Amino acid sequence: MASATNNNLTSEPPSPGGQPYRLTLEPDDARHLAALCGQFDAHLRQIEERLQVSIRSRGNQFTLEGEADAVATASALLEHLYAEVCQGIGVTPESLHLQLQHAGTEGLNTGEGASALQVIRTRKGSIKPRGRNQQAYVRSIHNCDINFGVGPAGTGKTYLAVACAVEALLEEKVRRILLVRPAVEAGEKLGYLPGDLSQKVDPYLRPLYDALYEMLGFETVSKYIERSIIEVAPLAFMRGRTLNHSFIILDEAQNTTREQMKMFLTRIGFGSTAVITGDATQIDLPRGTQSGLTHAANILEDVPGIGFTWFANRDVVRHPLVQRIVAAYESHDAKNTTSLEKSKP
Repeated sequence: MASATNNNLTSEPPSPGGQPYRLTLEPDDARHLAALCGQFDAHLRQIEERLQVSIRSRGNQFTLEGEADAVATASALLEHLYAEVCQGIGVTPESLHLQLQHAGTEGLNTGEGASALQVIRTRKGSIKPRGRNQQAYVRSIHNCDINFGVGPAGTGKTYLAVACAVEALLEEKVRRILLVRPAVEAGEKLGYLPGDLSQKVDPYLRPLYDALYEMLGFETVSKYIERSIIEVAPLAFMRGRTLNHSFIILDEAQNTTREQMKMFLTRIGFGSTAVITGDATQIDLPRGTQSGLTHAANILEDVPGIGFTWFANRDVVRHPLVQRIVAAYESHDAKNTTSLEKSKP
């Protein structure tokens, strides 16, 4: 287990203008320290840029300078990341981005809830939920038979759901995985697209394929699809079926109608887990058609046994600009709503 010791005389980081804060990370392992710092210290530079601090390292000795609060946050973050690295959990620019998102507002993932949440194990590596909402999301998937993950693009809703499905399959908790999406047309009718039905709907399902390939490998996924252990299908194919001992993921659920959502939810059989993901701000249904996702959220949120996790723009794990884009659109929509309300007689 990694630990950190402070070489200063006091246990608190110095105030601005005081002595630099010195941090020692144990155990002194060159390989783990290299993983923490990143290639050419890229991870340290990312922390410096976001927290406006200066970090110098020499072996397992780190010197931090800057505003007291920022230095305290950076020090706690380095300790936390190093502890994870020593447990075999890698640091990536994406994971570090999300750690930084939560470091200043909600604290690091060092609380009781975080320690109780196990890493998701897949054939190609381990996946650790980042941030409180991702942790709550995975915990809900483990504990509830039906789960909703609602929020902006890039928050890991679909990726974590696929990871949990793969883990459940490998541990033989379920017999198969079903990945489902509504085939909402964007300009062209499906009938005019080239190829057979499978080729027509494949573009809608590509993000799910990509996640599976990353976690299981191309050959394994192809074999499982041939044997119907993994089934990828448009939502319309679910009508009339009862799905037992399966892990079912309905992605892009904001593009379901009320009738489609009810049909899907009533397909769930014994020994099955269902995860429904979507972003209520990206509905592509015809004008005047209510989204099945928003309708279900209104009537099912308080039903026992159904879990809801609401993601926010601070949970976005893509490029930092994505979070700013989401925030800008939310601000714009809020202003337009206010203007419309003022203009009403």
